Amino acid sequence: MVGGGISGLAAAWFLRQSLGPAAEIVVLEKQPVVGGHLRVSEVAGLPVDEGAESLLARRPEAVDLVAAVGLGSSVVHPASVGAGLWSRGSIVALPAGTVMGVPADPVGLAGVLTTDEVMKAIARDALSPLRVEEDVAIGRLVRSRYGDAVADRLVEPLLGGVYAGRADELSLDATVPALGAAVRTARSLGEAVSAVSPDGASAGASARPVFAGLDGGVGRLPGAVAAASGADVRTGVTVRSLERTADGWRLVTGPVPAPSVLDVDAVVLAVPAAAASRLLGAEVPAAAAELGSVEAASMAIVTLALPADGFPAAPSSSGFLVPPVDGRTIKAVTYSSVKWPWLGGRAEAGGLVLLRASLGRHGEARDLQLDDGELAAAALADVRAATGYSGDVADSRVTRWGGALPQYAVGHLDRVARVRAAVDAVPGLAVCGAVYDGVGVAACVGAARDAAARVVADLSERRARIET
Repeated sequence: MVGGGISGLAAAWFLRQSLGPAAEIVVLEKQPVVGGHLRVSEVAGLPVDEGAESLLARRPEAVDLVAAVGLGSSVVHPASVGAGLWSRGSIVALPAGTVMGVPADPVGLAGVLTTDEVMKAIARDALSPLRVEEDVAIGRLVRSRYGDAVADRLVEPLLGGVYAGRADELSLDATVPALGAAVRTARSLGEAVSAVSPDGASAGASARPVFAGLDGGVGRLPGAVAAASGADVRTGVTVRSLERTADGWRLVTGPVPAPSVLDVDAVVLAVPAAAASRLLGAEVPAAAAELGSVEAASMAIVTLALPADGFPAAPSSSGFLVPPVDGRTIKAVTYSSVKWPWLGGRAEAGGLVLLRASLGRHGEARDLQLDDGELAAAALADVRAATGYSGDVADSRVTRWGGALPQYAVGHLDRVARVRAAVDAVPGLAVCGAVYDGVGVAACVGAARDAAARVVADLSERRARIET
C-alpha cells in the first residue's frame, strides 16, 4: 500500500478481510503520521477536526467501515439547523430545493437575488430547449440557462466549499452526476433539477440523516482503521519508484544516496494524482499521462475559538458560504460547536464558539502565501464583518492543505476510465484515492474497496496458474 491516508488504510483493511490474518500487508506513508487529510488536534483544549469533519451517511461505505473498526458507538449526526449565505453584505438563509446551488425554480432565490435577476433567470431557461449531449462545465451550463447571478451567488460558493474549484471549469458529470444524467433528457434546466431534487425523495428517505460525524472528531477514523487492518504501517517512508518484476513489484524507497528495496506481490497506489503519475511513469505511461493532467487546489482552514459574549447574537446555524464574486478572503465558515452537539456542549462549558473558516481556491494562491498569523487575522476580519463579532480570540489554529483537492475538469470521468483501463491491464496493480470517484470519505472508501478487490482477484488468478 503506497499512501497512508484513509484510502490506503481502508484498502489495507479490505485486503485483510479477504486475505486473512496470515497475509503480510505493508502501508508506506511519507508523512510522519497516517490519516492524510483526516486529523484531529486541540483548539482551546477541545478536539476539533483539521480536515473533513463529516461523512456522507446516505452512502454506506464510510459509516459501515466506522462500525467495522469499532467506532460505531461514536457515530453522531449534526444538529438540525440551516446554513446561510453571506452575500452582498448580509447573511441570508441558503435557499432550499437546489441541487448544488442550481434551483428548480429561480423564484425560490428571491432572498439571494434581486427581482430582476430572478425574472431574467426564469425567462432565460424558457427561451430555448435544453440540449446537452456531452459533459460540460456546470457553471457555464448554469450561466447559459439562468444567467451569471445564479452561477456566481449560488453554484460557485457551493462547489467551492466541496472542491475549492471554479464552477466554470468543473465537470457537471463528475461533480453532480445525477443532474448530468437528467439534463440529457429534460426540456429545461429547471425540469432537470426537479427530477433529481431532494424534495422529490420519499418521506422515509428524507428522514435519514445525510451526514454523520464521530464524537471526538472524524480524524479518529484513520488510526482505528490502521489498527483494525493489522497492517505493518511505516511512516516517514517516501516511495521513489515502482518497477515490475517477474514475481510482482519492487518499491524503491528511502533517500537517493541510500535507497531501500521492498519486493511485493501486488501494489495499491493510494496517493494524489501527481504522485501516482510519477510512480506509474515507467510501467503504465498512459495512466501516468492522464493523471499528470489533473490539477489540484490548495486550501487552508483557520479554526477560531471565540468567546460567545462577543457575538451580537449567538450563532444558530451550521455556518455560511461566501460567493467569491464578493471578493472576501474566506469562502465558508462552519460553526462546529453549533453543527456538532457533542462539541457544542464542551465549548459552551467554556463560554466559547468554535468555528472553522475555509480559505483558498483553485488558481488563487495569493491569500495562502500569508503566514499563519496573517491568515488567521484575515479570516477573523471577515468573520467580524459578517457577524458583528467584537470580542478577542481565545485560541486559533491554521491548517494548510497543499494540493489537497483534485479538480474534476470537464471530461474527468472519461479520464478516470482511461486511467483504470490502463492500470487494470497490468497484473497486481490498483489505484484509489480522491482523484477517482469523489473527494468525500465515503467515495474514497468505496474506491479503496474496489482497488482491494482488484488485487485479490489478481492474486487468486496467479495462485490458480501456479497450482495448475
